[in-house]
Amino acid sequence: MTLAEFFTLLGDNPSIILAYFFLIPLTAFLAGILGKGEGDESPWSYLYSVLIYLVCVPGIFAITLSIYLFLFERRSIFDTNVYTQILPVVSMIATLLLIRKNVNLDRIPGFGKMSALVLMITMALGFMWIIDKTRIYVFSYLPFQYVIGIFIVIMVVFRLSFSRMLNQK
Repeated sequence: MTLAEFFTLLGDNPSIILAYFFLIPLTAFLAGILGKGEGDESPWSYLYSVLIYLVCVPGIFAITLSIYLFLFERRSIFDTNVYTQILPVVSMIATLLLIRKNVNLDRIPGFGKMSALVLMITMALGFMWIIDKTRIYVFSYLPFQYVIGIFIVIMVVFRLSFSRMLNQK
């Protein structure tokens, strides 16, 4: 099954995706009511962590997919699939806002890893977009594993410099 076939399957059966992306913010809302003021304590913080991962991974993927389709594939915005490109982002934003009402997101286990993932994806997309727009073509006898190694080194340098920049408040 390809990714396009999977998205077609989800588009043909919207009840599955609607239920998934409706239940996560609903659970965050109910947890906010039931655990008012206790969001950073043990059971609630882990529930919030699970909810964040359940909604942020598809949301980040939807944002990345949309950016890829608009920048690299030159797709029209009118071809955007509401169920697979808009609904995950809306659900992610709603869930994060509901969770943030009850607890500081920095106190949620694993939330720092999620923001680091977003940073790495953004840097990789930005790097690929710059390479695509400058139209630099290199014909070389350099083995492909060295090219991947150079790319990884560039990503690590960007990540370290960005984290140092944020820590110097």
